[in-house]
Amino acid sequence: MKSTFFIAMAMSGLLLISCGDDKNNEQQNPDVAEVVADNFDYQVDQFADLKVLRYQIPGWDDLSLDEQKLVYYLTQAGLAGRDIMWAQNYRHNLTIRKALENIYTSYNGDKNSEDWKNFEIYLKRVWFSNGIHHHYSTAKIKPDFSADYLRSLLTATGTTLEGEAFDVIFNDKDAKKVNLSKDADIVLESAINFYGPDVTNADVERFYGAIEVDSEEPIEVGLNTKLVKENGVLVEKVYKSGGLYGEAIDKIIYWLEKAKGVAEDEKQATALGLLIDYYKTGDLETWDDYSVAWVNSTEGDIDWINGFIEVYNDPKGYKGSYETIVEIKDFDMSKKMAVLSKEAQWFEDNSPLMPEHKKKEVKGVSYKTVIVAGEAGDASPSTPIGVNLPNNNWIRQKHGSKSVSLGNIINAYNNAGGSGRLEEFAHDEEEIELEKKYGQLADKLHTALHEVVGHASGQINPGVGTPKETLKSYKSTIEEGRADLFGLYYLMDPKLQELGLVEDWEATGKAAYDGYIRNGLLTQLIRLELGDDVEESHMRNRQWVSAWAFEKGQVDGVIEKVTRDGKTYYDIKDYNKLREIFGMLLKETQRITSEGDYEAAKALVEDYGVKVDPVIHKEVLDRNSKFKSAPYSGFVNPVIVPSTNDAGEITGFMIKQPDTFEEQMLNYSKEYGYLSN
Repeated sequence: MKSTFFIAMAMSGLLLISCGDDKNNEQQNPDVAEVVADNFDYQVDQFADLKVLRYQIPGWDDLSLDEQKLVYYLTQAGLAGRDIMWAQNYRHNLTIRKALENIYTSYNGDKNSEDWKNFEIYLKRVWFSNGIHHHYSTAKIKPDFSADYLRSLLTATGTTLEGEAFDVIFNDKDAKKVNLSKDADIVLESAINFYGPDVTNADVERFYGAIEVDSEEPIEVGLNTKLVKENGVLVEKVYKSGGLYGEAIDKIIYWLEKAKGVAEDEKQATALGLLIDYYKTGDLETWDDYSVAWVNSTEGDIDWINGFIEVYNDPKGYKGSYETIVEIKDFDMSKKMAVLSKEAQWFEDNSPLMPEHKKKEVKGVSYKTVIVAGEAGDASPSTPIGVNLPNNNWIRQKHGSKSVSLGNIINAYNNAGGSGRLEEFAHDEEEIELEKKYGQLADKLHTALHEVVGHASGQINPGVGTPKETLKSYKSTIEEGRADLFGLYYLMDPKLQELGLVEDWEATGKAAYDGYIRNGLLTQLIRLELGDDVEESHMRNRQWVSAWAFEKGQVDGVIEKVTRDGKTYYDIKDYNKLREIFGMLLKETQRITSEGDYEAAKALVEDYGVKVDPVIHKEVLDRNSKFKSAPYSGFVNPVIVPSTNDAGEITGFMIKQPDTFEEQMLNYSKEYGYLSN
């Protein structure tokens, strides 16, 4: 489970940087205070609604040669599977990408025309999203050039792109990568390539509903397969060596075997061996064995995330997107962040959950800051800032989990500068000052509480299925809202000051509440086109939490909606009562999860989290138009370049930064383009 709550700046003293459960890396509170960048050049490019940044790998020179080799091999394994993410996102993505790249590298015509500039922007947007659908909204990216112009480029460069792969760039087909509308057949009308184009929602429910699993230790059915129809019969195509995406998986295996040869200890080697076996066989019980071995491998300085993991891109919540992150332990910050992990049971015991929904023992909450050395697949260019894995609930309960904050990624965000939107959307000077003084720490603490105690809290009633089975398409947004609410409830608790995590718990809590309501009801709307519903699960959860709290709080004067000079603001009048409201909603959200109450989940999300007031939306877009900073950010990866002796043995490494976004994208396609169209 991934987090993308934006952390605005590094703070002095004893702080927590954390993770939540967001897929997307984006700055979730886009009005945080600006910071001064260091001498490193963080920004690479900006286009459309996107900004591309660089990150550094501090501490690289402190690693031994074998540790550096381990990092290098793991990053190569990750990049070897890059094309899998493109193929998973949409069935024509690889064909389209290869055609667009051939045009880009071989066209000798007029490159000063508006059409060519728009073509370049479109290609960059496709690169950023690993396909033709926006990485966040999942809506198809619309080119600002004509079909005739693209045909002229194809002709001029001798490039072939025809049929549906050409037409879909310009028509209305496959308009959403993930369509979660309650009125849609969410499988048939989602363009994601986890299912054949003729597979329906009913097909998926019938197929997976017939699979019996161990009720105590269930495998994640469907995680690493594509479900298709052959002669009218539903069958799974397994991602494995010799199976679907086998050409790329064989390269992943090659590099993982090299990594195993320089593992730091036996537990690491065992975990890597099981991961290799999983890729060879596609067996999900082996995946669970690997996940247990991985979560228990905690002694090394190097760690990794690798596999078909997060299910946010699947409207049914079965299929895992390919993702890798390679991590180096940040020793100093990890010690500081261990404070919250040790108190996880206290937070559970003192939460407003019903007694029968509380865990008697919160197991194995591990929380560390790490330094990212490389990312690929679903984690790149759009990266999380924190991750909590494994996702299989029985493993988390019996063996614990690893929760990490990606420290150098957060640092790069911080030093790339803020957006300057705070003064525009905050209600008054007091709210602005609270945000400037406490907002960054509040964000860090919320993310930490969200991940370490939020996702780890609560239990499902005996005999109730998993949320994927019971809550269906609402599973992800309910889980994210539940974890958000857990964090919000404790952000106004003196326990944080008692633990030494804040100097003023009340001011920090106020800043957190202001920022959450402001973002959930106003500023996150800058991500949507006017007239769009909220589709993305995490945006939905921030809206339904905020809207529900506003509705309840409005009655007793806890929150007021203020209109001033034609602009809308939200003013929190009673923070302690708002905390009580958050606690009520947390209790109800946990009940929904524990009891598998689908109808209540549906009502909560559809009534509060989907529809947007068009008048407010237009106002927000108009107010935001004066700001030039792009609302979404992503990263190029540093390039780890080995040096060798005459015998071909690696003797050292050099870290190089890409000069441009297009340089890295073209190099990746050339060096790691292992899948055919």
